[in-house]
Amino acid sequence: MTGIVFACPRCGARQVACAVIDGCGTCAARVNLRVAYDTAPGQRWRQAPRNIPGLWRYQNMLPVEGDVVSLNEGATPLLMARGVGAAAGLDRLYLKDESRNPTWSYKDRLSTVAVSAAAALGAKVLATSSSGNAGASLAAYAARAGLPCVVFTYAGTAGPMLAQIEKYGAKVVPLARKQDRWPMLAEFVGRFGWFATSPYAAPVVGSHPLGIEGYKTLAYEICADLGGACPDWVVMPVCYGDALAGAWYGFQDLYAAGVIDRLPRMVAVEVFGSLGAAMAGNLDHVANQAAAFAPLAVSVGATQSSLQALEVLRQSGGCAATVGNEGLIEAQETLARREGIFAELTAVLPVLAIERLARDGTIGRGDCVVGIVTASGLKDLDKSCAGESAHQGIPGTFGDVSRFLEDQLGFQFARAA
Repeated sequence: MTGIVFACPRCGARQVACAVIDGCGTCAARVNLRVAYDTAPGQRWRQAPRNIPGLWRYQNMLPVEGDVVSLNEGATPLLMARGVGAAAGLDRLYLKDESRNPTWSYKDRLSTVAVSAAAALGAKVLATSSSGNAGASLAAYAARAGLPCVVFTYAGTAGPMLAQIEKYGAKVVPLARKQDRWPMLAEFVGRFGWFATSPYAAPVVGSHPLGIEGYKTLAYEICADLGGACPDWVVMPVCYGDALAGAWYGFQDLYAAGVIDRLPRMVAVEVFGSLGAAMAGNLDHVANQAAAFAPLAVSVGATQSSLQALEVLRQSGGCAATVGNEGLIEAQETLARREGIFAELTAVLPVLAIERLARDGTIGRGDCVVGIVTASGLKDLDKSCAGESAHQGIPGTFGDVSRFLEDQLGFQFARAA
C-alpha cells in the first residue's frame, strides 16, 4: 500500500492509510476521508490491466498493491429492462444486476477491497455492524483471507442473511436493541484495534474509505458496457451513501482520465427521507428523521444518511427520492416476471423511484438511465414472502393438474383448432 494516504475533504489534512477511521482527526469534521493517490487518474487508467477477470482488472485504480483477496466478484451484467422501461415510459432503462456477485450483493465490491487492504495492514480481526448484506459479504471474504470476523446485528433483521453470515463461519452478535450495535463495535475497535468496515458512530460518516473505493468499479463497468458512454442518470438505494459515493468517485476518475466527456446525475433512493429533507432545506447537514413505520427494505432502514451522500447529490445535480413499503412487494414480483431479475426488496426501490421520476418529468423518455439492483431476492424471503401459506399437494392425474392450472392459477391453455 505504498503511497496510499487518506485526505480530509474539508481541511485537506492527510494521514497514512490505517485501520481505524471515524471522521477527520485534524479538524474534527464529521466527514468521511478519501483515499488520495500519488498519481493522476489518467495515468493509472492507462496502466490498468485488462486481461484480468472481474473487478480486479481495475487494480491500478484501487488502493491495493500485490496480492488480493478475491472470489471473482464484479463484471456483473448490465441488462436492458425493456418491459419495466416501457411501463415507465423510458426507451433506455438498464439494470445492473449486482445479485450476480459471489455473496449475491454489491457489498462484495467493498469487501474484496477492504479485506485485501486490511490484510496488507496486518489486521487480526474484521468486524462490521450490519443488517445482513454487508455482514454476509465480509464474512465470506474474511473466510477467504483466513481471518476471524465478528458481525454485530440486531433481532428482527432478515433471517436468510443471518444464516448466510453464520454459514461462512463469522461470529454473529444479535443485540436486543438496534442502537447498541455501534457502541459495542466502537468498544471492541477501540480496545483491540479491530478493522471495522462499517460505520460505528453518529452522525454517520460512512464505511471505511478503503472499502468504498471498491464501489468505483460500478462506474467503470457501466461505462464499459455502454461502449464508453456515460449514462444520464444512475439510481441506487441508499443507506449511508457508500456505494453512491464510490460510484461517483469512479465516474469522476473516468472524466478526469478523458474516458467520458460528462458526468451522470445521481439519485439516492431512501426510506425515511433524510437526504431529501437536507436537499429541500438547503442544509449543510443531514438530520435524523422519525421512523414512521417498520421498513420492508431493511438494508436501507436507517433514519439518517451521511454528508458524503448529500455532497454527491449536490455535485452531480442529482436528487433524492423517498420510497416506502407501499407497492414494494408487487414491484419485486413485476421485476421478476418482466425481466427475470429476482431482487431483494431494497434493490427494487430504484425501479419504483425511476417510474416516479419519469412520471413527473424529471427523467426524460430518451434519457439513458441505470438502476443498480443491489442484491438477490433470496436475501429477504422471510420479509417478501411473509404470510404466504405452504403449497398443498394435489393428486397427480392429468385432470386434477389441468383443473389446478386453470382454476387456481388462471393458466389459459392454447386449444388446438
